Amino acid sequence: MKTIRHIQEVPVTGSYHVIVAGGGLSGAAAALAAGRRGKKVLLVEKQCWLGGLATSGLVNFWVPLCNGRGKMIIKGMAEEFLRLSVKYGFDTFPESWKEGEPENPTQERCVSHFSSGLFALQLLELLKQSGVTILYDALITGVQMENGHCSGVFIDGKSGRQFYEAGVVVDATGDADVLKMAGVPTVDGENYFTYYGEGISLEGCRRALETGNLWHAYQHPSGGPSNLYGHQHPKDKPTYKGVSLEVVNEYLQENQLLMLEKEKNKPRMERNVHMLPGMPQFRTSRRIDGDETLDGADEYRHFETSIGAICDFERRDILYEVPYGTLVKNGFDNLITCGRSASASGWGWDVLRVIPPAVLTGQAAGIAAAMSLDSGAPLPELPVKPLQDALSETGVIIHFEDAWVPKDKSGENAALSDHI
Repeated sequence: MKTIRHIQEVPVTGSYHVIVAGGGLSGAAAALAAGRRGKKVLLVEKQCWLGGLATSGLVNFWVPLCNGRGKMIIKGMAEEFLRLSVKYGFDTFPESWKEGEPENPTQERCVSHFSSGLFALQLLELLKQSGVTILYDALITGVQMENGHCSGVFIDGKSGRQFYEAGVVVDATGDADVLKMAGVPTVDGENYFTYYGEGISLEGCRRALETGNLWHAYQHPSGGPSNLYGHQHPKDKPTYKGVSLEVVNEYLQENQLLMLEKEKNKPRMERNVHMLPGMPQFRTSRRIDGDETLDGADEYRHFETSIGAICDFERRDILYEVPYGTLVKNGFDNLITCGRSASASGWGWDVLRVIPPAVLTGQAAGIAAAMSLDSGAPLPELPVKPLQDALSETGVIIHFEDAWVPKDKSGENAALSDHI
């Protein structure tokens, strides 16, 4: 391959205690958690609004935060964000969950759609109120590393290339982009041929008028037809790694052209496609090869290093605990990740990547970053008990109760995969 050598003097523009790469929900949680602990925080987002896959990616659906029996499992900042997301816009909560955890057991799950645009604006307000500095339309394109320590990041934007010094860097890109640049071991995932946008239709407007809920006005025109499990994935197509420019463009352009073909045959005055996702709708592209890895077979397993209990969005009753080591790698003292790039395998990666657990791991990463700076302890060696205590103070359930485990331990399928 032909190469060139490029040497450039880059201005050092700023210095922050914590730099968060990516303004999705896990990144927003990490920035907010560190900011609330008095740290000077910079959040860098390549889009022009916050929320990531949940807003610009149009995956505006809170999968269950409960066990399917009326017990809220995922609490703390995840529950805070859930309530915030529907404060000024529509929701699709089941009646039993509208006012919080039901008084009596129910098989209805705590789920809701939300307005992606309004929630993005609310996240901006929330972070600004906590003193977080936000850079939109900016991309981290490099890191300065020495002996496993990241002294800062290179950011490209309208002002050219700049360097920002960092005490801790949180990779919340969802694709482990910063970790990869830093030389942290990573694992690639795979994604199916699935893609959808957002539109509105006359029929949907009629439903909205009947129900009094604007959510029903929306439709979701699709490109690729695959679902979470790869059903209807074309046999002649490989899965998508999602970690190269070429693959991302192949995925996006094929899906967009397929969507157009489908829309050509619909009555042009009766519907509109008003938004395409502002990012690839990949769910599992790349993640850290962490000190600990959550696997799908770890259901009902207690971890001494747990940073929070989570539930299975597809099956009632199934519970997990997320070990702290899923966010860090020994040998890299001030790098931590969260969200979709936390260390998980098999079904465990699907369980951990969705919105509520992503917010939980983001909150944990932000608190851990602040604690590491305060104590001087490298992130992989950070004592977990104080982190657990800090999370518990916000309502996070660190260890699920054994009484919540059903006798047969099988779980019941709730068939939510089409939404996520």
